[in-house]
Amino acid sequence: MKNKWMIVALGLLLSVQLSAQVVSKDSISTLNEQKHALKIGKDLNEQKIKLTKLENQLAVKTRLVDKTAEQAQISADKNGTAADRLTEDAQDKKKASRANNSARHAQHDAKKARKAYDDLENLNKDIESLKSKIADDEIKLAAIPGYPFSN
Repeated sequence: MKNKWMIVALGLLLSVQLSAQVVSKDSISTLNEQKHALKIGKDLNEQKIKLTKLENQLAVKTRLVDKTAEQAQISADKNGTAADRLTEDAQDKKKASRANNSARHAQHDAKKARKAYDDLENLNKDIESLKSKIADDEIKLAAIPGYPFSN
């Protein structure tokens, strides 16, 4: 009799333990979809933060391009003036030195202006690329069935 009760108790324990471990495949699938949606949402938020930072840099870089282009034009004008003065008296060492210096300044300022413009172009490309990624992630997120999830 004692053995019979032991077997019944053991049987009950095993059945309770087995039934507690059974999880439907639908709930696992749903949880995996929610996990995937949360990952996409997290990535999307990070991309939007990065986009905001890049767009804030856009105004600064645009002003820098304008400033460097203006400075390059001023240096080029000064170089032209110094070259004109040198043509009037080609043997004057002082005028030759000034023309040489203004040419170096004009070259340096033109290089800075080109670099600032290239930086602005790269920033615009990064912004467009990021906007494209954000749009793709929003489409992926909208395609997940049941999103947004309600608890």
